Amino acid sequence: MAAEQALRGVLQFGSHVIPRAQVFLLTPLSFAFTNRKPILPGHVLVATRRPVERFQDLSTEEVGDLFHCAHRVAPVISRIFGGTSLTISVQDGPDAGQTVKQVHVHIIPRRPGDFQRNDDIYHELEEHDSGVGSSEEGKFRSHKEMTDEAARLAVYFPDPH
Repeated sequence: MAAEQALRGVLQFGSHVIPRAQVFLLTPLSFAFTNRKPILPGHVLVATRRPVERFQDLSTEEVGDLFHCAHRVAPVISRIFGGTSLTISVQDGPDAGQTVKQVHVHIIPRRPGDFQRNDDIYHELEEHDSGVGSSEEGKFRSHKEMTDEAARLAVYFPDPH
């Protein structure tokens, strides 16, 4: 199923379909893509290709690839978006704030004073996909904005195939 979708130019992310144009890094097991409602500029996601809801259900290979991708993406995001630090987060299950039922990593560039209280970011993450959070005044970005950002980031992750 995932391979068929990739051939059609889309990837599955929980109940969401991610157009290939919004993906800036793709491996056989994971993909990194732009965020429709970033908490801060540069907030991106890295997800597994296989639609697995809980971290414990990933294979060792999937865990390794997911975090290898996050490790590659993090310094690029920090540099491009002027971060001095990063919040890298996995919300594993609904009681941890997971709103999309697929394992994924949030990578968010941080700067001094970006939140009044530093830990407020965790509240924003919990509300992130529900449309309740305060980021970007509750508005989702356009397909064009997300595609343009993905194209800008993709140059740092050339396809090895």
